Formats: sequence, structure tokens, C-alpha cells
Amino acid sequence: MFDEKYRPVHTACINPDKFPQVALYIQSGPNLVLYKPADRPITHKDLQRLHNNQVEYLYVNSGSIREVCDFLEESISEILASETISGPVKGQLLSQVAMNYVMDIFEMPDKLSNLDRCRNLVRQLMQYIAGNQNPLEALHAVVSHDFYTFAHSVHVASLSLLVHAEVFGLTADELEDVGIGGILHDVGMIFVPSGILEKSDILTNFEYSLIKKHAERGYECLRDLGGFSDISLAAVRYHHERNNGEGYPFQLAGDEIPRTAQVTAICDVFSALTSNRPYKKAMYKAEAIALMENVGKDVFSSRLLEKFKAVVLPEES
Repeated sequence: MFDEKYRPVHTACINPDKFPQVALYIQSGPNLVLYKPADRPITHKDLQRLHNNQVEYLYVNSGSIREVCDFLEESISEILASETISGPVKGQLLSQVAMNYVMDIFEMPDKLSNLDRCRNLVRQLMQYIAGNQNPLEALHAVVSHDFYTFAHSVHVASLSLLVHAEVFGLTADELEDVGIGGILHDVGMIFVPSGILEKSDILTNFEYSLIKKHAERGYECLRDLGGFSDISLAAVRYHHERNNGEGYPFQLAGDEIPRTAQVTAICDVFSALTSNRPYKKAMYKAEAIALMENVGKDVFSSRLLEKFKAVVLPEES
């Protein structure tokens, strides 16, 4: 596992004529090694060689992150319109841009006030989802588990957008609010000490109690900033409430929990179960749904879980 001060850059978005001239690193086993110094521009031959060796990602260090992230975010509309980049790769690039936004928030919480930036990224996600037959595979497979916390938020937002778009008759503005709530559902984790978030051992009761406060702390933060809709705020505040009343922070049950928060909760658990983590392998989608239906019986609304299943496993519905 390498230093998270490095961030991945998909080779498909590296246009030698436009890409910032920064040092680029390549993964070698568990480590990153210098591939190209900052004083040497990357060439088309470099990219062809990487493609021939099936290298999808290069990495940039902390000193270059801002320059590269700004480039990616400014270029994402052009990237999504390109006819030379495949649909799955576009999905991965879009996920990466959205993930960079989430990472920015965790590192610089004051960036939460830039709601327009978040809304624009959600619009790009909506456009991508609407224009692709199977968007979730690319949106989920963005990077390795080293960046799980951030990629997870993007995956939850994508799942929630897809379910709400296909099942519920929401307006475009309402869908944007759903996506914003999905991307920011765990924003309260910025108030949890990093030592607890990174702990691999079993949490103590006190540590777990701090974790459980993230939903309400995230809600309070966004509420105080202003500009966030009730739909987005509900997803952040109630995504750990459970249909049987055994969730937190308020032990709400059934229809006491806003529908968007119930869907976000389902997406949250499904994403966690189907993602690779340092301590467990990802489940197959059908396996995860079966677990949620059986072991988690009454934890989720059976009606909403069935609708979710019809979207993520249409061949079985």
C-alpha cells in the first residue's frame, strides 16, 4: 500500500499537447517509482508503450496534485465528448475527477462552500449514466482499495442516481440533489480523528461512538454552510437509519426515514460489500444482494431493496 499523497491519473486523459508537465510515477509491486521527471515532457511514444504494457494509471505526487486535478476537472466535458476514448474509460475518468473532489473536501473542508463545483460534477455523472447501457462497472472500478474512502462516495452517488433515475419520477434538479447527497453522505467523517479512520483493529466502544456521530456532524456542517437542499441533507443525516429502527442517530423506522436516505443506505452497504478492502475481498453483486435480503432482513425496506435489485441485477428480476 503506497502513500495516499499520490493520486492516480488514467493514461487516457494524458494528452502530451495539453497535460501539465509534472513528475509521473508508475506502480511497481506495492511501491511507486519515478516514470518521468518533471523536466521531461511525456510523449506519444511513452503513451503507446504504456498502452502496450497494459498500464492504465500513472501517479502524481503531492506537489503536482492541484495542477493535475484542475486540468482534469477543466477537461472532463471534452474528455466525455471524445470519440477516441471508450465508454468504460470515460466512466473511470469521471469517477476519478469526482473522487478528487471528495479528497479535496477531506483535506480542505472549506471547499465544501463551493457547491457549484459539486453540482457540476453531479451533472456530468447524470449525463454519463443516462448515455450508457452499463455505467456502473466503469464508475465503480476507478482505483485500488488505497483510495476506498473517496471512491466509495462516488460509487454511492452513482448508484443512487441510477436508482432514482430509473425508478422514481424526479426532476433534473431533484436528481442533482440526490447526487450531491450521495457524494457528501460521509462528509461528517472529516470530524473523526484520522487515527480512528485508519485503525485496522476492532474499534473500542468510545471510538465507535465517535464514528457514529459523523452523520449528524456532516448534516450540521452542510446546514450551516447553506445552499444544500432538504434532499441532500436527508441523505447525509439519515443514511445510517434502518428500517427496523436499529440504526442511528435517531433510531427512526420505516417511513419515518426519508426515501432518499433509505436508498442511499442501501447503496452505501451494497458499495461496501462489493468493494475490495485490505481485510476482505469484494463480493459479487448477486452475493451482496442475497446477504442484504437474508442476513439483513428487515434492515432495509423490502420494497426499496427489490427496486434496487431490479436496477443492479436486471437479469434476475
